[in-house]
Amino acid sequence: MDRAYLILSDGSVFEGTRIGAACDHMGELVFTTGMCSYLETLTDPSYAGQIVVQTFPMIGNYGVIEADFEGRCALHGYVVRECCSNPSNFRSMYDLDTFLKAQGIPGICGVDTRHLTSLIREKGVMNAMICDQIPEDLKALEAYKIHGAVAREGRKVPSVLDAFGDAHYRVALLDYGTKTSIIRELRARGCEVTLMPYTTTAEQILVMAPDGVVLSNGPGDPAENAAIIKELSKLVGRVPIFGISLGHQLLALAQGGKTVKLKQGHRGDNQPVRDLKSGRTFITSQNHGYAVLADSLQGIGVEHYRNANDGTCEGLDYPGKKCFSVQFYPEECCGTQNTQHLFERFIGLMGGND
Repeated sequence: MDRAYLILSDGSVFEGTRIGAACDHMGELVFTTGMCSYLETLTDPSYAGQIVVQTFPMIGNYGVIEADFEGRCALHGYVVRECCSNPSNFRSMYDLDTFLKAQGIPGICGVDTRHLTSLIREKGVMNAMICDQIPEDLKALEAYKIHGAVAREGRKVPSVLDAFGDAHYRVALLDYGTKTSIIRELRARGCEVTLMPYTTTAEQILVMAPDGVVLSNGPGDPAENAAIIKELSKLVGRVPIFGISLGHQLLALAQGGKTVKLKQGHRGDNQPVRDLKSGRTFITSQNHGYAVLADSLQGIGVEHYRNANDGTCEGLDYPGKKCFSVQFYPEECCGTQNTQHLFERFIGLMGGND
């Protein structure tokens, strides 16, 4: 196998072996702490424009199972300590290297991912590139920035998916780069789900007269989506709304709140979140690099969930406006599932509960 390099914008160089596509890519370097669920990571559109480091040492051991995909592979690179070339799983269709090649995603293995993760924790998220030759000039790498991620990963045309069984509710899901597991959980609860383009206006939603609206997860800086934020501000209070991850951030911005970029973000299946009402702590799955500043919504939103590690806002209620949101993934199928009750809360909201 060919030699490859991972070059960081601070000048750090990691040598390893190339896997995946034979091309060079730049991206924002982030790490995820999941011990499994690498397929869900690779196919989560929220990673658009990023090079992902897996902290767990062996990746690819159960192969590639297309039924477990969450969406389109949108990341720019993949970094692992050890890439398993001989997966052992009766559901496996092919190996990880084959997947990366088919998706045009370059990767590198044989890298000290523990040291790499420590660097990101210490210095914060930074730009990086996977390449065959060490460049003399890092100006292009330093200047790299993720722009227009929702426009690339968000839905372009509507689509209707029937409920599993009898339909009791009609839900409009604004698709900014949604995970299929969110859609599945809604359909399993008797919801006919209409997947709507990210450009959908408030008027178009209201004409549909849905029972509720879901704002999906997605990639990039939430604050750059000015047109989306403007339309959401017209929806609040007129229809039940449930925001998830990026949807949580966009809903806050639509109500006059502010967001901030985190030093290294929250990515993985083990983020502890405290319910400020009950005192209970949930272990959640997350993938985001921005957070809502709860103090910026005083008198408008009430903080319901808080990250137990760094104290950042993980969920908000909007009293009297028929909407709430969470930063984490409530539907997580590869980790803990003790926050799926939030879907039941949304169902209750559509049924008239507040």
